[in-house]
Amino acid sequence: MNNGEIIMDHVVYLDAKANELERLLDGRKTMIIRGATGRKLPYGRVNEGDILYFINNNAEGVIKAKAIVNTVYNSEKMSSEESISLVKENQDKLQLTDAQFKKWAGKRYIVLIELKRIEEIESFVIDKSSYGNMDDWLPVEKIETVRI
Repeated sequence: MNNGEIIMDHVVYLDAKANELERLLDGRKTMIIRGATGRKLPYGRVNEGDILYFINNNAEGVIKAKAIVNTVYNSEKMSSEESISLVKENQDKLQLTDAQFKKWAGKRYIVLIELKRIEEIESFVIDKSSYGNMDDWLPVEKIETVRI
């Protein structure tokens, strides 16, 4: 499973314009991606069995669904070509729009997170006040600590 590590909860912002949440819930999309020029969140911080809580990046601040992390791939430092190729290879699971493809493909470090048991849950609001640099990934440890 996850080498005796504690299961962590994460709040993950999804691209509302690209209907990421809808595509996860209807099963077309089974993997999410994050990437950067350096090793930033969630690189190395998300593990098999962790629970991801999904929120749209449209300022409504409401958790609407969750999923369990099935597999995680943290890339080594890659060239732009290697990065683009990795994203293309996983596009069937990622289902990225052209804009999303441009955003992620070509980054030096890519994190690919394959999901299982994606389900809609009763919506709830979270308190983001302890997360100053509002990134699109919040490792909250336990969802109860941010649930309002």
